[in-house]
Amino acid sequence: MRSVQLAPSILTADFGRLADEVRAAEEGGADILHLDVMDGRFVPNITFGHALVEALRKATSLPFDIHLMVAEPERQVGFYTAVAATVNVHVEATDHINRVLDLIRKGGAEAGVCLNPGTPLAAIEESLPDADQVMVMTINPGWGGQTLMPAQLEKVSRLRSLLDEGGHDARIEIDGGVKVENAATCAAAGADALVCGSSVYNDRASVAENLASLRAALAAGS
Repeated sequence: MRSVQLAPSILTADFGRLADEVRAAEEGGADILHLDVMDGRFVPNITFGHALVEALRKATSLPFDIHLMVAEPERQVGFYTAVAATVNVHVEATDHINRVLDLIRKGGAEAGVCLNPGTPLAAIEESLPDADQVMVMTINPGWGGQTLMPAQLEKVSRLRSLLDEGGHDARIEIDGGVKVENAATCAAAGADALVCGSSVYNDRASVAENLASLRAALAAGS
């Protein structure tokens, strides 16, 4: 089984001590930090914007995986490309997804395209040559702590085949409801990276302990 990266999402972290929570992820062995930017338009929730992202950039050396859940992402990607390794935008949020992916790459970051649960793979098939990453939402976006939709893992498997058969290099990232009990199944479906929010930031164990449990689950399933 391929090596799978863990990308803790700060959406369920303690926002009152966010810099400490970010450092805990880095010290706990996270590969990536996932940052959910929501505008209250594309999704109902509002989280944070580029000022907070830039402040957190000073708190950690982890690569930033920015998830723009915003309407008209072409107006915002420029705020994030200088501080992020990857900027991800929703195909549902723009009429010109390839243009936005190009803007991200020209800004110096890798370009990711995201799919909501109800959006078919056909919506991004023509964009795969321009994408460095495809994020499959396994929940409806907007809130942390939701339960993974098992049917979306079949979409991940079909995407894996589409990428492999087409010779595309894009990574697959799963976002939504990733837990210890389903991490190995997500990896087996074809994921290269797993966004993990409430499974990392919770009151049951430390960030490091939760990351170790996810690593153990992935190892046991390989």
